[in-house]
Amino acid sequence: MRAAQFLTLHQGKSPLLLPNPWDVGSARLLASLGFEALATTSGGFAATLGRLDGSISREEALGHAAAIVAATNLPVSADLENGFADSPAGVGETARGALQAGLAGFSIEDFTGAQDDPIYHIGLASERIAAASEVAHGGPARLVLTARAENYLHGRPDLEDTIARLQAYQEAGADVLYAPGVAAAEDIRQLVASVDRPVNVLARSGAPPIAELARLGVRRVSVGGAFAYAALGTVVRAAQELREQGTYEFLDAAAVGARAVRDAFA
Repeated sequence: MRAAQFLTLHQGKSPLLLPNPWDVGSARLLASLGFEALATTSGGFAATLGRLDGSISREEALGHAAAIVAATNLPVSADLENGFADSPAGVGETARGALQAGLAGFSIEDFTGAQDDPIYHIGLASERIAAASEVAHGGPARLVLTARAENYLHGRPDLEDTIARLQAYQEAGADVLYAPGVAAAEDIRQLVASVDRPVNVLARSGAPPIAELARLGVRRVSVGGAFAYAALGTVVRAAQELREQGTYEFLDAAAVGARAVRDAFA
């Protein structure tokens, strides 16, 4: 039911705003603020364990996803990185874990994890999406599969290749298409016009505001690890103020947080 609801949310009058909680508390807090769906963040979750993005195992990611699912009544999509496998069969196994976690959707990226050869060949990448699609769409609930083209995050700002990849992933069965890092309005316009599936855009510095993204035809906007890192940045500033100035201006932000927690968790 939540999976069907999640897909429908991509067809609204304005883009679906998909915030990325990093733990149960932040999931409940964001739900209390009126968001209609949530998505996990691999980087934000890794930070809660004192690790960098890319260091989480399949079992950890799926366990975390299940905890976020249980935290609220909202549909949840999981950032499952590259499926924690190179082979299509391995990606299919990860997709089966997504079903068992109760997710409404999940994303699979084409980043290999190897800095010297960061992007899977388009043929293998498409096979990986097809394997994920077979599982996502073949169970009791039809999960929303997001296919990610990672060129722009790994030193390959090639719009033509990125569009070709997203078109291939669409044909392989993806429900939503996502090229994180594409931020120029004209590039986004071309990308949206080149595919027949909802497009997700990452909120980042230099990206158009939500109203313009809506005019460009974008159907979903997510923040990745930005909320998690913003929270950690606030902690850093508060700690530096306390240690270096010996003052307490950070208590103003703390009061906002305390009120939000009381409202969300009561």
